[in-house]
Amino acid sequence: MQYAAAPETNTRPATGPGAPPVLELRNVSISYFVRAGEMKVVPNISFKLGQGEALGLVGESGCGKSTVAFAIMQYLGTVGRITSGQVLFEGKDLAKLPAEELRALRGRRISMVYQDPMSSLNPVIPIGRQLMEVPIVHFGQSEREAHARALQMLREVNLPDPETMMTRYPHQLSGGQQQRVVIAMALMAEPSLLVMDEPTTGLDVTVEAAVLDLVARLREKHNTAIVFISHNLGTVVRICDRIGVMYAGELVEEGPITDVFRNPRHPYTRGLLSCIPTLGADKNSRPLTAIPGQVPSILNRPKGCVFQPRCRFAIAERCSQDPLPTVSLGEHHRAKCVRAEELPPHEKLPQGLEAVAVGPQPGDAEEVLRIANLRKTYHQATGMFGGKGYDVHAVDNIDLEANRGRTLAIVGESGCGKSTLAKVLTGIELGSAGMVTLGGKEISQIAVEDRDAGTKRAIQMVFQNPDSTLNPSHSIGYVMTRAIRKLRGLTAGAAKSEAGTLLKTVNLPPEFASRMPRQLSGGQKQRVAIARALAGEPDLILADEPVSALDVSVQAAIINLLVEIQAKRGATLIFISHDLSVVRYIADHVAVMYLGQVMEFGRTDEIFAPPYHPYTEALLSAVPIADPDVHQRRIILEGAIPSPQNRPQGCPFATRCPRKLGPICDNQAPPMQTTATGHRIACHIPLEDLTKVDKVLVA
Repeated sequence: MQYAAAPETNTRPATGPGAPPVLELRNVSISYFVRAGEMKVVPNISFKLGQGEALGLVGESGCGKSTVAFAIMQYLGTVGRITSGQVLFEGKDLAKLPAEELRALRGRRISMVYQDPMSSLNPVIPIGRQLMEVPIVHFGQSEREAHARALQMLREVNLPDPETMMTRYPHQLSGGQQQRVVIAMALMAEPSLLVMDEPTTGLDVTVEAAVLDLVARLREKHNTAIVFISHNLGTVVRICDRIGVMYAGELVEEGPITDVFRNPRHPYTRGLLSCIPTLGADKNSRPLTAIPGQVPSILNRPKGCVFQPRCRFAIAERCSQDPLPTVSLGEHHRAKCVRAEELPPHEKLPQGLEAVAVGPQPGDAEEVLRIANLRKTYHQATGMFGGKGYDVHAVDNIDLEANRGRTLAIVGESGCGKSTLAKVLTGIELGSAGMVTLGGKEISQIAVEDRDAGTKRAIQMVFQNPDSTLNPSHSIGYVMTRAIRKLRGLTAGAAKSEAGTLLKTVNLPPEFASRMPRQLSGGQKQRVAIARALAGEPDLILADEPVSALDVSVQAAIINLLVEIQAKRGATLIFISHDLSVVRYIADHVAVMYLGQVMEFGRTDEIFAPPYHPYTEALLSAVPIADPDVHQRRIILEGAIPSPQNRPQGCPFATRCPRKLGPICDNQAPPMQTTATGHRIACHIPLEDLTKVDKVLVA
């Protein structure tokens, strides 16, 4: 059985003996000049990058990662400036190059891939034409030559039907396909340096894995050096040779992936690793350790070690010295910490699945929610003026249950029906068939505006983007008291007092009631959104990707908060996510959805160990693991989720299944096989054969 782990090339030096680096930052300082004066975002940063090497830059939001990327590309705008130091590309100082020479380098020798692919794609020009511009502009190729080159690159990035793809517009592509096109565009000229700024943040876990595999393969083929910026340490392990940990504009630790992850020597690096949910622990066995406090303001940087106010290892007299020395911990490993060599050994957290405790049994608590044979069908017209059209089965024959004080996680790729299910539960959409009972009351046919006060109070929602809950024109206190009065009928005075109590519940000071949403960080706004959901003392909290857009430290704090609130209030939590590490940590039961159907359901410990449904197995193989010592069996899912117009007649997963048995999978709906513990798998493969499947992860 083949497993993929961190390659031994992770130990190679930044450059070969005698070879000049492709990229070198020498004592670079970067500032933004605004009305308030100079804001020194990056005080001083230095690193080298050799040909074919990949360096991952990680850290919380506001640490200066993207600023460094824009400095490399010379995209700092009119207010940004490199105030000292040099950014050397192949020996040339980019800051001193004439504008014409710099334009010739961009896209030809240096390319960049952004987090949002639409920031690089013109919505009114076909994909093919946009790709052809690169060889036409930079190499002077003819239309025919450029067309052939564009087709070749689309094949290299594994896009289906490249000829048709050339004629499509960006909006006709999925997010993963758009990102592949942007990567193809960036690599068309075979640049020496590729800068990637959070290129997989908004993608499904399977699409993310495919994109990361693609980047790794193209890097080897073209020998391209990569600066890979991410807040997901698992993606950095999969892609990079070295890692640079940034905090408040400073590179606080740098070294080979294996050295830094096995033996982190800066307290901030250790803090980041402790924030990450692992596949070998859950909320019952190990709480996450969030980093206290926040990144300091640019205008109020502490003297000496910038991490000192948040560091549990800090010694004021030693950590306040300025300038702070950089300690060499080996040939290529260094840390900006005076205590780097004397810190206690780092406790490595379990990543394998052997140490997981068995979760609660289904009958342990009262049933709050039951979903029986639920269907939601949309009719899609085929033309502007109607026509016969076709039906889209967004939710197809769902059977699920959730108990009081427990967490049910719903996972799956985009388009699998997770959000549609949430809309039916909240009354935004009505079910087409079947039943949803909340506390014994049927609600699937009652629209949200027609639901009584008790039902509205009993089910509340936390969204991925907290700004969708908070009115930017009103204070936090107004948002909270309005919800309390609407849902519970309290007086103005009582509602104001209760708002203060709820803010304390989510670990925010009551004074935040007077603040506007724009005055809060992303993590603080998400805490307010959770407090807003608690305003009605709900029986069921529906959380739709509530931590996917947050830094790992903020994510850990929010996850711990949800677990704490659930334990104190006994609320049931429906947790929708594509991050299986978070799901493993927080959930008691998991439902795996694909194309509107539940393919697997059971206790969390059962879902993460054989027998797997082949789709669950593929999802687990795609999870980026923040540990170079975990061997991961890779399963590549070919193709995309089928179109609603060409829905498979048999098993919905048959068109992509690596374990497909044959015509029976294409023609017959799979049986729901159930174990003695209630673990359900919808598959034609017998349970005894699924039990013999090798584990996806081996520590």
